[in-house]
Amino acid sequence: MAKPLIIVESPTKIKTLKKYIGKDYNVAASAGHIRDLPVKNLGIDVDDNFKAQYVNIKDKSKIISNLKKTAGDTDEIFLAPDPDREGEAIAFHIMEILKKKDRKFHRVLIHELTKKGITEALSHPTQPDADKYDAQQARRKLDRLVGYQISPLLWQKVQRGLSAGRVQSVAVKIICDREREIRAFKPEEYWTITADLEAANPPVFNAALIKISGKKAKVTNGEQAHAIVADLEKARFIVLEIKNKTIKRNPLPPFITSKLQQDAINRLRFSAKKTMVVAQQLYEGIEIGSGGPEGLITYMRTDSTRIAPEAAQEALDLIRHSFGDAYALDAPRFFKNKNKAQDAHEAIRPTSVYNTPQKLQSFLSPDQFKLYDLIWKRFVASQMAQALIDQKSILIEATAKYLFSVSGSTTRFDGFMRLYETQEKYETQEKKSETDIQSLPPVEPKEQLITRKINPDQHFTKPPPRFSEASLVKELEKNGIGRPSTYASIIAVIQDKGYVDLINRYFTPSELGFIVNDLLVGAFPNLLDISFTAQMETNLDDVEQGKLNEVDLLKTFYSEFKNTLDNAKDNMVSVKGVGIETDIKCPLCGKPVNIKIGKNGHFLACTGYPECSFTSNYTRDEKGNIEIVEKIQDSEPVKDCPECGKPMVLKDGRFGLFVACTGYPECKHTESLAQENSSKDTGVPCPEKGCNGTIVEKHSKRGKIFYGCSKYPDCTFATWDKPVNESCPECGSPYLLEKETKRDGKILKCPNRSCGFKKGILPVSEK
Repeated sequence: MAKPLIIVESPTKIKTLKKYIGKDYNVAASAGHIRDLPVKNLGIDVDDNFKAQYVNIKDKSKIISNLKKTAGDTDEIFLAPDPDREGEAIAFHIMEILKKKDRKFHRVLIHELTKKGITEALSHPTQPDADKYDAQQARRKLDRLVGYQISPLLWQKVQRGLSAGRVQSVAVKIICDREREIRAFKPEEYWTITADLEAANPPVFNAALIKISGKKAKVTNGEQAHAIVADLEKARFIVLEIKNKTIKRNPLPPFITSKLQQDAINRLRFSAKKTMVVAQQLYEGIEIGSGGPEGLITYMRTDSTRIAPEAAQEALDLIRHSFGDAYALDAPRFFKNKNKAQDAHEAIRPTSVYNTPQKLQSFLSPDQFKLYDLIWKRFVASQMAQALIDQKSILIEATAKYLFSVSGSTTRFDGFMRLYETQEKYETQEKKSETDIQSLPPVEPKEQLITRKINPDQHFTKPPPRFSEASLVKELEKNGIGRPSTYASIIAVIQDKGYVDLINRYFTPSELGFIVNDLLVGAFPNLLDISFTAQMETNLDDVEQGKLNEVDLLKTFYSEFKNTLDNAKDNMVSVKGVGIETDIKCPLCGKPVNIKIGKNGHFLACTGYPECSFTSNYTRDEKGNIEIVEKIQDSEPVKDCPECGKPMVLKDGRFGLFVACTGYPECKHTESLAQENSSKDTGVPCPEKGCNGTIVEKHSKRGKIFYGCSKYPDCTFATWDKPVNESCPECGSPYLLEKETKRDGKILKCPNRSCGFKKGILPVSEK
């Protein structure tokens, strides 16, 4: 009789499984999804209860054949894809292709790839979860209905190749809305006043003015500030009240997916995508010298803070042994979930706390070690004693009119903080001033203090910050947009499509992102509404719990969406040909200038075309105002065309300067720049294949700096932007380009347009 077959999702799990199950089972992998909706058509029959037309994925034909061959005549198949909605869909599709008379299918949920986790899963098989599969199908169909029907609309109205997504478009909207807040922000002046004071005992300390005549101190200009300073310089500073209290600080719960991503982004400088890739490696198994791979963490896609009692007890035992009884609790600490619907898995934790980071370091890559160390410390800290913080606050009166305050804190007992600092402290530590961390002297009530100096400081309110990857994940989570398992792909997609740029670790919308966002918000206001999208996630949870029927959800959504879609087809503004209106007037004819989108990007064009042919590149300042980029005029002939004899003039094209015949379009002869004066060598090897030249700084006939190959005219490589001898970490381009804009400052950018990699350049003073 044939052995039972276990089918997992990832091929890398096979070796880990075989280590523990021996020869009692055969094991195969599906390598992810094997069936999906068709690529070339909608694949959903909206008139037949949204029936899906699933087809075998083209690239998975060999895998499907291997699964059928491995299954052979076995009577039992254990379906062990990942324990989530996507894994459930994979399990159902595997059943579909391997179904056979009298063959039994079992669902096994392996939450950790250890002997205990695997044995427990195989000992307690369940039936495939139809509700969870329906929830996955509902999400997949919703995304397909939106993406496959709005994207062609963008092709028609804007340009081909664009896409819209039910969740990704909301993420872009969040970033665009924040950018508009920043652009509209008007800074307001305010002043703070502090006093350097000395008591009978050292040290000198700094106190801040908090109240004037019993009301919150609000100083809006220098005149007010200096008048207050004049008063204070004559005042007696008397200790009014001393407050001492001890704060008990509890540790954070073990990681859920979103919190792991945020912490890894902030602390390790990982991207959300990288975090999930490395976590997957730790989950699937690493060779740690125990005779085969071993799963080091529990399943990494979870919204639950639940932990197994035995795991918590194991952590307590380690804490007593490693840190002492004072750091250990009498009983394990457990955490309540905010959403009971998301309790299918434990929190992310090490499969054994005795696999300490130091013990495993030699077996892990640097990235694996950093992430494992973070997960291990967070989990162990969650079972450690509270930290005790002594806080001291002193209220100081300067005459009866002014009230100053100063506070300081000392750690009486570090507790869990010995192992893991809170994220709050980590996020704000760079913003701490000396007054936040100063030590305070012993003082007595009614003690008179000596005034060393009064400090008036001018400030201006700041706009809200742009989103980093971490804060965007936090914003998506807070608003219920998407699920933690989808955050990394959402962030990757909106960058890949060119809708946002990640510059200096913060997101800014591209011009294309603004254009597409504004069109979609105007045409599909509900679809891009944050609360509407969040409610849809709740509805999907209800489908998973069997509270809501999948078809009912789809019918309710599609009835309104179809009406909106039909209306958009007729009424959405087309920017093809017409463009987007601006408040700029054409410098040649005075007619309005619009933003147009061409195959090489967006540009300004006069609405008076063809009578007026003005076009120009443009930039935006920090307020979003358009600034025309001065272009090279082509009025001065450079040489005669060798093809037709007409004058050739200097042109500025997408690849930099070139010389073109004025007889165009009858004569299409062009040449690279022929007249230039070589200047300093950049030290960057020429990127052209087979060329051994270097890139040197040159000057055009009009004196504008550009960069070209030292082997000209044998090599015609040229670029306006300064090349830097640094390879692109994303696509491997051998060089980057240095650019500077008012909005982004100095950045290094990949010359490969399909890559889009950018990073900021720190000023020398900040390095």
